[in-house]
Amino acid sequence: MLQNKEGQRVPSVTFPVRSGDAWEKVSTDDLFKGKTVVVFSLPGAFTPTCSSTHLPRYNELAGAFKERGVDEIVCVSVNDTFVMNEWKSQQEADNITVIPDGNCEFTEGMGMLVDKADLGFGKRSWRYSMLVKDGVIEKMFIEPEKEGDPFEVSDADTMIHYIDKDYQDKPSIVMFTKPGCGYCAKAKALLKEKDLPFEEVVLGKDASTVAIRAITGKTSTPQIFIGGEYIGGSDELAAHFAGK
Repeated sequence: MLQNKEGQRVPSVTFPVRSGDAWEKVSTDDLFKGKTVVVFSLPGAFTPTCSSTHLPRYNELAGAFKERGVDEIVCVSVNDTFVMNEWKSQQEADNITVIPDGNCEFTEGMGMLVDKADLGFGKRSWRYSMLVKDGVIEKMFIEPEKEGDPFEVSDADTMIHYIDKDYQDKPSIVMFTKPGCGYCAKAKALLKEKDLPFEEVVLGKDASTVAIRAITGKTSTPQIFIGGEYIGGSDELAAHFAGK
């Protein structure tokens, strides 16, 4: 039976972590003392749901969490520090602090340690999220105890709507760019001025001109999409905002 520990303090644990070429020790006091922290824990780095949805969405909403008083977003998994660091790097999750609970101490202390030997995983964390204030757990969202790897309540959107019930999501924005493109720089500056986060796809690095031509019929940059709507280039982006 998984344990809901709302109102209790987080377990006191020290995590060995690798920072650059050196070992460091990070304690739960370092992570939680005097801070408001969102934690989400998952079965393993590089696993499908964790990589496609769980981690990326928390990383995407980091700015919105910060605006609502969250000091840090922490991802915990029963993996070693090298795996966690490489996963964070590949996911480009710069807004997330990854914590390797390789010895299962934190997860066991949370009452969230489960046996996934049938998958060859051994002991792992059940999927959950929580809001922690100065080391005390205010709220936990624990995935239902059923077969498989349910992902229904520990997501970033559920957490941010708990913190702010009136939260309204900003539309997803993607921009195709080229290095050294002045119009791209202009469009990026406008989006930053509007405080709108966006994902940049750099042609020649992340995709080729074939991709943008197949999608838009054009090869010029930038090419911008907002909430599934094709906007066009930097001039069209400016017109889009001027018309609102």
